[in-house]
Amino acid sequence: MKLTVPALLAVLCLLAAGCGEKRAVVKAAPPVPVLATPAVAKTLPVRIEPPPVGHVLPILSVNVRSQIGGILSAVNFKEGQEVKKDELLFTIDPRPAQAALTLAKGSLQRDIAQLENSKIQFDREQKLFDQKLISQDEFDTSKAAFDALAGTVAADRAAVTNAELNLEYCEIRAPIDGRTGSLQFHEGNVVKSPDDVLVSINQIHPIYAAFAVPEKFLPEIQRQMRGRTLPATASFENLEGAPPAGELSFVDNAVDPTTDMILLKATFPNLDGKLWPGQFVQLALQLGELTNAVVVPSEAVQNGQNGQFIFVVKADRTVEQRAVKTGVTVNGETAITSGLNAGETVVTDGQLRLAPGMAVSFKNE
Repeated sequence: MKLTVPALLAVLCLLAAGCGEKRAVVKAAPPVPVLATPAVAKTLPVRIEPPPVGHVLPILSVNVRSQIGGILSAVNFKEGQEVKKDELLFTIDPRPAQAALTLAKGSLQRDIAQLENSKIQFDREQKLFDQKLISQDEFDTSKAAFDALAGTVAADRAAVTNAELNLEYCEIRAPIDGRTGSLQFHEGNVVKSPDDVLVSINQIHPIYAAFAVPEKFLPEIQRQMRGRTLPATASFENLEGAPPAGELSFVDNAVDPTTDMILLKATFPNLDGKLWPGQFVQLALQLGELTNAVVVPSEAVQNGQNGQFIFVVKADRTVEQRAVKTGVTVNGETAITSGLNAGETVVTDGQLRLAPGMAVSFKNE
């Protein structure tokens, strides 16, 4: 079929119009929806990241044992109870110890009487010996008897002291302030001394959290500790309220050569009892502060072949890919040491669909 010149011109016009419409569609591509937020200047704490994992230790832990054997006649506390130092915990049947003390005192009184009589005899023998009326052997025999009885009295006094101690040991008191654990013996049980552990007491006010950090942090920790105490916080799963706050109190005297880690301990007042012996916690140790640091959400920082970069939204709502250098990261925020100014808007979500110069819209508008 042949086309007339006017028809051919009409077809060409239609084709040209169609091509123009396609070019217009490309130019009018919709902006990419992203999440964005402005960079801010703020004071950022310098902490060890990632937070080291530690475990909670009691300041003191004591296994309570009996100094004497006997029948347990009374338990004066409940399992898990908080006790104070010198508070009465257990009572051992005191009758055997009381009888032993009475016997020891009786023996002492008897031997004191014999010693006094021997002293009189020795004094008489001394005078006779001085007057040359008795021999040296008789005098020596009298002196030996007196000295023997003096030694016996001294031994009797020691026996009385020991019996008094055993009677005192019938009352077993708390050696420290703390919380009692599971009760191992009950009233009526026979206690062997000192094999049997009656109960354990852990001091938990205050309390330790022990953790290890890489050796590379040691110089900065030592430098910071010269002029101040380093604050620490502990967090754990299902924590309610603010994390317990404490301070670094111990740095081990050697680095573990097998792990290149050094042991640290932080002390927490733990007045509310949130920390418990044996519990695993995450420790945040603050080494210092960055003032007026330019900070962005950590998800804004991307890693590329040439290093880290950020998509910055310009005034015309097109994006610019900008290389940056980063500093510390704390609680999901990263400090930008170069490449970005406070107040500039950065993309935090949707970067995979972006390229330099592309237009964006904000999901959070």
